[in-house]
Amino acid sequence: MMKYEPKQMSKFAGVADTLYIPLTARIYVSEHFPEYFMDEKAVSLKSEMPYEEIAAKSSEYFQMAGACRFYNTDQMVKAFIDRHEQCNIINIGCGLETSYFRVNPHPEKALFYEMDLPEVIEVRREILGERANEILIPGDMFDFAWAENIDKSRPALVTVVGVFQYFEEEKVIGFLKQLQESFPGVEVIFDAMTAKAIKYANNYIKKTGNNDAELHFSADNGQSVAEKCGMKLLEERPFFGAARKQLKRKLKLYTRIAMKVVDEGARRAFLIHLCG
Repeated sequence: MMKYEPKQMSKFAGVADTLYIPLTARIYVSEHFPEYFMDEKAVSLKSEMPYEEIAAKSSEYFQMAGACRFYNTDQMVKAFIDRHEQCNIINIGCGLETSYFRVNPHPEKALFYEMDLPEVIEVRREILGERANEILIPGDMFDFAWAENIDKSRPALVTVVGVFQYFEEEKVIGFLKQLQESFPGVEVIFDAMTAKAIKYANNYIKKTGNNDAELHFSADNGQSVAEKCGMKLLEERPFFGAARKQLKRKLKLYTRIAMKVVDEGARRAFLIHLCG
């Protein structure tokens, strides 16, 4: 595949509100705590989006919550690539996620598949382009036609970050079951929140001015999801472990308290790593 370079854009024409929030978080944390998380590609897009408008409505805690998901997912993706001579990384609901640039995989080691709705893929292609070992796939995640042209002989890791919460549990479990049928032995990483955390997050989303992105899917723990979809739980990882240890008092007191509550209390958010 030939390398495709994105066009210069003065604004993100057609980008949904929900795409701005995680991008803003990655920029904020990269600029304030680069020793913990650095996303150079995201930072390069700052002047092309309403960063200040979104950031002004977000606390330090919520910015960290957004970036910590990706920090941990990156570590898990890199570990998966290291375990295999060749593999596929499939990013469902990719939006403007820039994990490809952060992980920087060797072309002969890993193929990245970026999947999202056709209108989102069109915008992504214009803004981020498409690299030699990065394939953009437009489609509906629940219509597994998107999986037909992916090499099933290579081990596959599917990441679904910041996506499942927008759907009811029945659709999420159905997706995970179909994923196993389409990719035998597949591994999948996704973020989940308890019901209390979902309620809190919905209040935050409304504060940003977005009233059409209510969250639904919640989980008490990773094992409960694994049992419902017939998969094996490999890991349940809290969001903030590394950040709390590394940044400590560089963070505001409220942020530190909120991180501890979310990692250890009833309003938890965590990453779930399953294997088919």
